[in-house]
Amino acid sequence: MNQITVKMKNILLKIIVLVIAISFPLISIAQITCLPCDQLGMSVNVGSDTTSLSIYHSGQYLTHPQPYNVFSWHFTDKFGNTIFQDTIVNNAFCNFSHTVPIHDTMNVIVYFTNDSAFLANGNPINCYFEDQIYWETGVYPSGTPWGRWEFIHGNVGVDLNNPSGINESTQTKCTVYPNPTNGLINISLDKGQILNFELYNSVGKLVKKKEVNLDSLTLNILDFPSGIYLLNVFNQQNEVFHTRISKE
Repeated sequence: MNQITVKMKNILLKIIVLVIAISFPLISIAQITCLPCDQLGMSVNVGSDTTSLSIYHSGQYLTHPQPYNVFSWHFTDKFGNTIFQDTIVNNAFCNFSHTVPIHDTMNVIVYFTNDSAFLANGNPINCYFEDQIYWETGVYPSGTPWGRWEFIHGNVGVDLNNPSGINESTQTKCTVYPNPTNGLINISLDKGQILNFELYNSVGKLVKKKEVNLDSLTLNILDFPSGIYLLNVFNQQNEVFHTRISKE
C-alpha cells in the first residue's frame, strides 16, 4: 500500500510540474496586451453624413485593459481652425456634428495612450495618428449618386516611445528648445558631442538626417509644414535621445 501511495504521489507531482511548465509561457505571452501602433488605424463609421461624423479607432478593441484606453481627438478645418476636440476614455468611437462643407477637407489628430497596456519591448501604448478626411462621391450601377466621408491617406500610428525602432538610452540628457517652435530649434547634449540626428514627420517618414559632430546645433525647419515631428539625437557613445517637436 505504501509503494502505491508513493507512486501516486510521484505521478501527481509530475502532473503539477507539467501544468506549471505549460502555463509559464502562456503567462509570459499574456504580458503583451496590445498591438504596435503601426498595426492600428482609423476608419469612418457607417452612419456618417454631410453634417455629422463618426470615427472608429481599432486601438480600443486591440488594446487591454480597455478601461484605461485614452483617445485625445482634435479635428481642424483646412485653415487650422478647431472643428471638434475631446478626450474619450474606453470607447472606440468619436462622434460629433459639424458645418464643414463637403467640398472641403478635415484634418484629424488623435493621441492614443494606455499606461497599463504593454508592447513586446515593455513600452506602454503611446501612439500618434494624423490624417485627412474628404467627401468621396460616386454613382451606383442604378445611376443613383452617393457620397461619404473617407480618409485620404489611411495612415497608421507612430510610436512616440520609440519612433525609429531604436532602444532609448536613459544616460543621455538632451535640451531641445523652443518647443513648440516656429522653425528654429536649439539642440544640445549634457555630455559628449552630437554625432548625428534624424527627423521624422508624423507618418514616420524620414525628412531630415545629418552628421554634425558638434556640441550644439540649431535645426532649421522653417520651410517644413506645421505639425508634429519626431527627433532622434545621437552622441558619440551611440546613445540616443528622442522627443516630439511641434512646428507651429
